[in-house]
Amino acid sequence: MEQHEITQAGPLLDDQGNLREAGYARRMLPVYDRNDVKGHAMRIKEWDYYLVMNGQFALALTIADNSYMGLDSISLLDFWENTQITKSPMRLLPMGSTGMPSSSLEGDSASGGRGYSLLFRREEDQRQLYAHMEHFDGRDALDAHIILTHEPEESMVICTPFDKPGHFYFNQKINCLRASGKVTVGEREYMLDPSDSFAVLDWGRGVWTYHNTWYWASASGLVDGVPFGFNLGYGFGNTSAATENMLFYNGKAHKLSKVRFRIPGRRRKRRYMEQWEFTSDDGRFEMRFDPVLDRSACTSAGVIKSDQHQIFGRFTGLAILDDGTEIFVKDFLGFAEEVENKW
Repeated sequence: MEQHEITQAGPLLDDQGNLREAGYARRMLPVYDRNDVKGHAMRIKEWDYYLVMNGQFALALTIADNSYMGLDSISLLDFWENTQITKSPMRLLPMGSTGMPSSSLEGDSASGGRGYSLLFRREEDQRQLYAHMEHFDGRDALDAHIILTHEPEESMVICTPFDKPGHFYFNQKINCLRASGKVTVGEREYMLDPSDSFAVLDWGRGVWTYHNTWYWASASGLVDGVPFGFNLGYGFGNTSAATENMLFYNGKAHKLSKVRFRIPGRRRKRRYMEQWEFTSDDGRFEMRFDPVLDRSACTSAGVIKSDQHQIFGRFTGLAILDDGTEIFVKDFLGFAEEVENKW
């Protein structure tokens, strides 16, 4: 499929609150301003999500302002012990008062409540993540301080319209951030070393329709000592201008066409922990995925529902860069998810 690349900086939205230019970019070129949004104030969703992981564990941190509901979340997954803990306190009607930055390039995100706090700081050449939560695991508190460095030159930026006026999703995914620091839970310590610990940032701003199911997969690591990663996703909005499928190698982005997730079992009767397959229509991404741990959560409150399965595991297969270079990976750590939201 032909995909439109955005190559000039400019406002994200036009005077009607619609995307000025649908497509993808390799840098943060479109300029988002919440004041330009014309969609219903209760439909605006803004979030920063960081996932940090190595072969031992993963930590996911979220600050989200979904207008009618704020959601802050901390997840800790221990691959050695095959355990997971997720705590997601909610805030009522923040309506933008969380003050999420309008760009991933600068500004801090902060939130907190009774017994917990989250802070994501953007500094000149690094990102600093702080998290604290009382009674995270029984009586044990969680504390985390993580430093992310070596931000790659290019990343996945996409402007996706919905088939409804004033609705859009503006998203950046930054793979292959190197992570250092530590997480403590009571007496337990989890260490991050930048030689084998990587992070991804999912930075999203938009006006969403009510009911969506999305598919997302991501991985970051080293192949023969060179940073390599990928971002795959689909399931919502009108992707005729561009998909969000991209490879990253040594700081540069390589655009893929469509990639299909083949998940065992039928919808509603998935067998998430069996082997998945990923295949692209252009033959440039062919992988199998062997699950290790399912971070599942289903919350339902009246008309609001979120049914999430984020599967952590290992990818094995072939990816082909824009110039034809073949990248083979074996047991490459990452995740793939299927999420249904009524929100």
